[in-house]
Amino acid sequence: MEKSRSRITMATNTFSPEEIQRILGSLQSPAVFLNMTCDWPVLLWTVDYLSRCLAGKTVRFRMGRRQHNNTPLFETQCSYVEAKLEEFLSWTEGHTGAEDVGSFSDYPLSQFWAYADYKYIALLLQDKPSMFEDIVWSQFGFPGRNGRDSTLWIGTDGASTPCHLDTYGYNLVLQVQGRKRWHLFPPADTGCLYPTRIPYEESSVFSQVDVLQPDLERFPSFRNARAHTVTLQPGQVLFVPRHWWHFVECVDPVTVSVNSWIELEVDDEARVGEALTKAIVCALKTAPSKDNDDDWLNPTEDGLLGHDVNMQYLSLAMEACTVRGHHDRQHEDIPAGVGPGSKRDSTGQAKNASPSNPPAQGSSSPFNVPFGPHLVAVTRNRIGKLETTEQHPEDKDGQAPIREGHMIRPGSGTQRSRPGSGGRAWDQHGGGGVACSSPASDPPLSPGPEFGGGGKPSPVDRDQGEGREAHRRAVSITTNQLLECLVHPEVIARVTELLLERQGQTGPSQSNTAS
Repeated sequence: MEKSRSRITMATNTFSPEEIQRILGSLQSPAVFLNMTCDWPVLLWTVDYLSRCLAGKTVRFRMGRRQHNNTPLFETQCSYVEAKLEEFLSWTEGHTGAEDVGSFSDYPLSQFWAYADYKYIALLLQDKPSMFEDIVWSQFGFPGRNGRDSTLWIGTDGASTPCHLDTYGYNLVLQVQGRKRWHLFPPADTGCLYPTRIPYEESSVFSQVDVLQPDLERFPSFRNARAHTVTLQPGQVLFVPRHWWHFVECVDPVTVSVNSWIELEVDDEARVGEALTKAIVCALKTAPSKDNDDDWLNPTEDGLLGHDVNMQYLSLAMEACTVRGHHDRQHEDIPAGVGPGSKRDSTGQAKNASPSNPPAQGSSSPFNVPFGPHLVAVTRNRIGKLETTEQHPEDKDGQAPIREGHMIRPGSGTQRSRPGSGGRAWDQHGGGGVACSSPASDPPLSPGPEFGGGGKPSPVDRDQGEGREAHRRAVSITTNQLLECLVHPEVIARVTELLLERQGQTGPSQSNTAS
């Protein structure tokens, strides 16, 4: 097995690494690469195969109930078990005895799904480094990039990742076993997705909306969200552009996928925003308060740091951004494929401690993305309860839309055209437009009904005309509601801009007080 992995016979791919880099630098909407990974040994990584490779090593699984109550199931609401992959397989096959399924015996398969998500391969397979070479990202134009820079995801049908956007970089996802359905939304739809930083996770902005069964009374602007849905099959690679929202669900009994986050130079400024967000969230959520008794810290976070340390990280992030001068650049002129790396935190440290690769070079010359049988655009569609009688014969990008339930298969073709921006682009600081760019969009920063939003009069509006007594009534605002405004992506983007302007005026040595 070791020998067969080390002698990879490279197939003749449709696109060269240089061509893929040009494609990635031009794409601004999700797309799927087909027939690019046929010779990658990682396609052998079924759960059965991995269970033999791990030889009894336990893996942490997130357990979620198979229920639908119009609210997202965040990771803070799940249970967790440590189990072997062979126990996981026995559980998915219907076994129930503890001797066969271990810790899964407490979770009936009919009521729960399981997800081993976000597992860094560099750690999971650290005693089998030769397996890193099974993942050949070099064929996508990233020399030396392999499994060491990737994460592994193993789940059952129904397992899902809450709808969120990643603050840094873009994402390449390879489906290995089973299928996954991706529901993606452009950055300009941020206002339709009601962003929140509770639960808090570094570099992840969550949506308050259950995108499959949305509560449209509480989140009316979601009607205007432009879903792009695709079911990814084994061997296919999905490109998720920077700041695109995504909700991901496993649709087969057992699924395996591998992904790699590609860092961008423009992430330097986003790291300032993330450090700022962390300082604000931690300061407010650790303050003594009767409404601070919720599980607000995501299990993926290692723990809490003191305010002084958080402020030091903010100063360091600002220093790095100022020195490199990225905040003075016109970000929209920087191609999406520049500067690969791994997913990092606000300090700039790689979360999986893997080395970065040399930056790929973009091209400023005109380039038509070669859509066709080997590259398919994921275009707009309508999903679930949002289905209407309105017809959309052609997406705004000028491409025939792929409808929900349509799976991309090798050899399928689409119109060859250059993708559009998917709506109004986020501002250059990574914050994003709050209001959707749909004709029927709600006003910017429209909150939920707890703030008097949701299309209803605000508390201030209702008070008008009710007399002086009404104004004396106390309005109860929770810490989380306050944070929805304070760390809203657009607010963080503006404060980041102000901080960097101040940093530029005072100079690095004067403003950096970190010891």
